[in-house]
Amino acid sequence: MGTEDVPLDDKAKRMRDLLSSFYSPDPSSTNDASSNHGSLDAIDTTSFDADQYMNLLIRKSNLEALLQRHVEMAAEIKNIDTDLQMLVYENYNKFISATDAIKRMKSNIVGMETNMDHLLDKIMSVQSKSDGVNTSLFEKREHIEKLHRTRNLLRKVQFIYDLPVRLEKCIKSEAYADAVKFYTGAMPIFKAYGDSSFQDCKQASEEAIAIMVKNLQGKLFSDSESIQARAEAAVLLKQLDFPVDSLQAKLLEKLEQSLGDLELKPDEIENVSVESNDPKQGEVSDSIPIAAHEGSVLGFAEAIRAYRVIFPDSEGQLTKLAQDLVVKHFETTQQYVKGRISSGSLLGVLHVLLMDEVLSEAVLPGFSLEAAQVALKQYVASTFSYLLRDISDALLRVNVSSKEAAEELPLQVALEASKKAVLQGSMDVLLDFRKLLDDDLGLLVELRDFIIDWVQEGFQDFFRALDDRFLLLSGRKSSSSQDQDLTGAHGEKVLAGLVLVLAQLSVFIEQTAVPRITEEIAASFSGGGGRGYENGPAFVPGEICRIFRSAGEKLLLHYTKMRTQKVSTLLRKRFTTPNWVKHKEPREVHMFVDLFLQELKEIGSEVRQILPQGLSRKHRRSDSNGSTASSRSNQLRDDKMTRSNTQRARSQLLETHLAKLFKQKVEIFTKVEYTQESVVTTIVKLCLKSLQEFARLQTFNRSGFQQIQLDIQFLRTPLKETVEDEVAIDFLLDEVIVAASERCLDPIPLEPPILDRLIQAKLAKWKEQNPVTP
Repeated sequence: MGTEDVPLDDKAKRMRDLLSSFYSPDPSSTNDASSNHGSLDAIDTTSFDADQYMNLLIRKSNLEALLQRHVEMAAEIKNIDTDLQMLVYENYNKFISATDAIKRMKSNIVGMETNMDHLLDKIMSVQSKSDGVNTSLFEKREHIEKLHRTRNLLRKVQFIYDLPVRLEKCIKSEAYADAVKFYTGAMPIFKAYGDSSFQDCKQASEEAIAIMVKNLQGKLFSDSESIQARAEAAVLLKQLDFPVDSLQAKLLEKLEQSLGDLELKPDEIENVSVESNDPKQGEVSDSIPIAAHEGSVLGFAEAIRAYRVIFPDSEGQLTKLAQDLVVKHFETTQQYVKGRISSGSLLGVLHVLLMDEVLSEAVLPGFSLEAAQVALKQYVASTFSYLLRDISDALLRVNVSSKEAAEELPLQVALEASKKAVLQGSMDVLLDFRKLLDDDLGLLVELRDFIIDWVQEGFQDFFRALDDRFLLLSGRKSSSSQDQDLTGAHGEKVLAGLVLVLAQLSVFIEQTAVPRITEEIAASFSGGGGRGYENGPAFVPGEICRIFRSAGEKLLLHYTKMRTQKVSTLLRKRFTTPNWVKHKEPREVHMFVDLFLQELKEIGSEVRQILPQGLSRKHRRSDSNGSTASSRSNQLRDDKMTRSNTQRARSQLLETHLAKLFKQKVEIFTKVEYTQESVVTTIVKLCLKSLQEFARLQTFNRSGFQQIQLDIQFLRTPLKETVEDEVAIDFLLDEVIVAASERCLDPIPLEPPILDRLIQAKLAKWKEQNPVTP
């Protein structure tokens, strides 16, 4: 068995045994080897006999097994040599490192003993001087400490004598917290010496405290006081050992009644968001209502915290009150984020709503986290939906601009507006979301990973929805009831120009927008992981590029199909309307040629607005490309003089097919590229191919065939000025004439002088109507 087929554990074990036997031979291994001396496994022992091994191997194995064993042993030898070489290299590096370390230690130790002796002498000198200073200052330090203790005792005594006056001042200024702090600080002294030395001070202080208790009770039940003030009064009463448990029911009832005043009204939020759109007045108009409401909520939080300390058994009821407030606030917020708001407005509301510090040991932080998670996720989804609507609105302006003659380049304007809506809109959205990440609000910090995942998932879903919207706007996908307003609720057909704009916009998204957005996401929204790594990355730029690359190609083909179908309808009417068997002799080029060129001019105007100009690489027709129209005409004219009509028709058909065999191969249909020339050329090719098929479905007399010849011959000059592949166009034009001749009862072409005169007359008229613009 080869080395590659040996399991890793067996191979490693064998390698260890080999190295062990090499470095520390064991006598027992020699005994084991002698027992296996006559087997194929003896190759790993120290008493290995090569001749005996070869004889045994030849006797037990056939030629195929010997060759296989040769390959295996060569692989094993190579692996063992490699392992031994690596072992030597590793030991050599370790020896070099150890040698260097010893040299460095030797150089660093030199002179260390002398330095240590100097350091010890200096330490001893400092210690002796320090002992001398302590001895000389000992008596003075003892005296100073004694005076300091006396001074502190006198200050305490003075504080006790001044306590009644201090309490009266605090009551007058309503500094009840300071008064309680002073009184509770003096209580140990009053308990020890209140009946002797400080009896008068204690009595006066108790009278002042009785007055303060009455004031605090009145403040506790006053409706004009804030929740925070009443909570502070309850805390101070409890510190004064006042029995406040009897007041629990009344206090909690008032706290529950105050919830109605703390609810954030939807109209208040809307008024704040509308006013904040003014850059000069937004900050002032926002700060007043938000600051007032924030103060009320913080007061409620303080009351919850205080009541939780005062009434430990009411924690469940207090938690329910706080949860009710959070639920009502976030219900209002969810309605608020459904509208179009900025992250600044959302942060202003969240700072009021999120109460991180209320009941930190209860379930409220987790409860607020869940509510905030729902609101933020809804805000992210709503932001992307409005971005998608902005892009759709920019694209739908194509319909309006195309009907109004006021704008000179409606498609170009719509394309630039759409590009700006995609790129700048995405950058603005990322900037808004970045403000959420930069804010230091507690719950936003906890939700940071989730916000990053929501943003990345939102962009992935947004681009997928944008691709569906492109298909919807182009008419390649049926619209649902909710999308009727986006596809034109008036029942209008999709404009071909809009499809061309969508195709070029898809290219812009693939080549410019997605890379820019990817860079911004990598810079500001890296990390995440809240969705779980098993689900894969949330944002996959490669997939988006593939989607829009495919969408662009499909939309470009759809545009050529739409334009070709419109022109094909014109060509079909041209061939199905007249009676070609009774057609009169041609006098001029038919008007359908003007209509056909007019359609091509409109197509050229559209592609010039949207698509870039390609490289100049026109394929011109050479003389070796087979028979031309003039040569075919000469052949037909010679046949007229030498053959009858029947023989002439048969001979012409045979010569035509023979000419095809020797013609240079022409590639008719190629991939459509994002250039003006490629799109126009493809449409012209498809139209000429349709023209050929329409000709095959009719039967012509001589005049009808000559009319087709005249029309096609005239088209050569204007079409060559329009397309880039002249060879293919010439080939298709020839094919139309051939198809008409094959379906003609008497295929005699026009005389070249007559044909040239009619064409020159039409060309002169056409150039007057379509002057060449530089």
